[in-house]
Amino acid sequence: MMNRRDVLNLAVAAGASAAICRSSAAADEDSSAANLRIVDTNVSLFHWPFRRLPLDEVELLVAKYRTLGINQAWAGTFEGVLHRDVASANQRLTDACVKYAELVPIGSVNPELPGWKEDLRGCHQKHSMPGIRLHPNYHGYTLDDPRFTQLLELATKAGLFVQIAATLEDTRTQHPQLQVPDVDLAPLADVVKRVLGARVQLLNFRPRGAAFEQLAKTTDVMFDTARVDGTDGIPKLVEALPNDRVLFGTHAPFLIPEAALIRVYESGRLDDSALQTVYASNADSMFWKNGI
Repeated sequence: MMNRRDVLNLAVAAGASAAICRSSAAADEDSSAANLRIVDTNVSLFHWPFRRLPLDEVELLVAKYRTLGINQAWAGTFEGVLHRDVASANQRLTDACVKYAELVPIGSVNPELPGWKEDLRGCHQKHSMPGIRLHPNYHGYTLDDPRFTQLLELATKAGLFVQIAATLEDTRTQHPQLQVPDVDLAPLADVVKRVLGARVQLLNFRPRGAAFEQLAKTTDVMFDTARVDGTDGIPKLVEALPNDRVLFGTHAPFLIPEAALIRVYESGRLDDSALQTVYASNADSMFWKNGI
């Protein structure tokens, strides 16, 4: 069995196919693990406003994903966090993604801004996006705001899934003039239950406490793996939920994608079938369930 350092070195040098094999001998004997499809549901393009990140150039990020064997990445835009011209941000996102087969654009919508319904229509009709990504804490609304419910209803009617970034940056490292708490998820379960057919994915959420217990009972809420702690955190999450509700996500380039790959693999508690379910099958199901 390889140790953590060996896995990381393999991930960097030879890609995800090596990272998910328990040894080179096992890779020779069983090629199924080396051929797992991987979909990263939590990627952001362009520049984080407060510091440069190692993979914040699109071509560098895509090149890294190709070495890691990641087949598809659902890409939001950092520009959607603070820019007020959301339509232009979504256009730039689409223009960047169309150059790379791996990238799927996930647009931003800010219901605090005038014209947000037009931005939503643009995501659906102009850009043919499968979903949208929301940042309620940065945009200044709560999940019990009627506009959020309306947005979820309209997105669901259009066949779009909705991603909610529970957090982007640890509050301890945020710029002192822009302190943004994590999203209060307490109202989410009730809102989702009222919107028939809604498909919601939480990004960067640490699954623990009362909020997780409530959301775990809400079958239309999915979770990504980006902020799951511990070497056995992801297997525990998979065991705590029906097997179609955990989707692979890295929060790249804010976090290094290799770390997320390792956390899924390294516990040794997920067989190839379970790995494939987390790495891609659940994402594929969520994508196609929305009629895209």
